[in-house]
Amino acid sequence: MTAKEYLSQAYRLDQRIQSKKKQITLLETMATNCTSTLTGMPHNPSPATSPMAEAISKIVDMKNELREELAQLLHCQIHILKMIHDVENLEYQLLLEKRYLCYQSWDDIAYDLDYSVSWTLKLHRKALEAIDETAAYKEVHDELE
Repeated sequence: MTAKEYLSQAYRLDQRIQSKKKQITLLETMATNCTSTLTGMPHNPSPATSPMAEAISKIVDMKNELREELAQLLHCQIHILKMIHDVENLEYQLLLEKRYLCYQSWDDIAYDLDYSVSWTLKLHRKALEAIDETAAYKEVHDELE
């Protein structure tokens, strides 16, 4: 796994979390919009759960998964932050934090740093090379192989 792939893990986790939050919101909306239909017909005595109960059960399961993924994201971000802080160059640290922890676009990073996008990308390549040299990344890289 390259340094860039490793650092990008937090972003991908965050995307999954945001997607799960949207799914939960949709399910909650659907569950609250459920209405029962009253008829004069006798109901089925089978012990099958109602659609509302199934929706609530699914929401609870998804919220548990969300909590687990949030804990995983926090752990990942802390590890990435430690790895970034192992880089000695403060400019590289700032660039890497903006990209891999704040998820900023290259245009935004370039604007914030008052550089051109092309220069920002060159700095990024150098910063990734600096990450490759950190003890924390070497340890992770060795574990993955």
